[in-house]
Amino acid sequence: MKHLLSALFLFLLIIPMQAQTAEEDNTPYRQIPDAPEGYTAGAMVSRMIDGLGFRYYWASEGLTLANLNYKPSAKARNLEETIDHIYGLSRAILFAAKKEVDDRSLQAKETLSFEAKRKQTLLNFQEASILYKETNDIAAHKIVFRTKQGDSEFPFWNNLNGFIADAIWHSGQVVVMRRAAGNPINSKISVFTGTVRE
Repeated sequence: MKHLLSALFLFLLIIPMQAQTAEEDNTPYRQIPDAPEGYTAGAMVSRMIDGLGFRYYWASEGLTLANLNYKPSAKARNLEETIDHIYGLSRAILFAAKKEVDDRSLQAKETLSFEAKRKQTLLNFQEASILYKETNDIAAHKIVFRTKQGDSEFPFWNNLNGFIADAIWHSGQVVVMRRAAGNPINSKISVFTGTVRE
């Protein structure tokens, strides 16, 4: 009986670990996807987003609750607030990729755990990358915000110097803050090749 209980305990301990590993394997950008074959405007934007996704994956991988609460100064955002901002940027990038209106009032109503927010951010990047890779008219991907005051429209250019560049910037801040909090990123990643050394 004692051996049966020990085996049952071990089985129940292993199942959640295997489920967690499987879930992590389904999260995009552990490695950067293969580069597009041609150099179109859409392929270039797609590759920028893939580079962002890879950097964000590793910037946010393995963060602890203590890390999420870390802030470099009293007036600065903490790490989790920076993650929230990157999530909002990923949504904006995706709305433009889908040629949909970004209704800002909806984001405020969402409440996601850190793990769910991280995964959804990466999925948003992945979907946007796929859509941009397939586009023939990058100018058609305008940015349209909807607020209580009405709609505001901006050209695609604002996606490059705005949302995408800002998300890369803030991913770097996550790297710096987690290092300052005592949890540096995996030293085996190569942002140049988009791979992880074994």
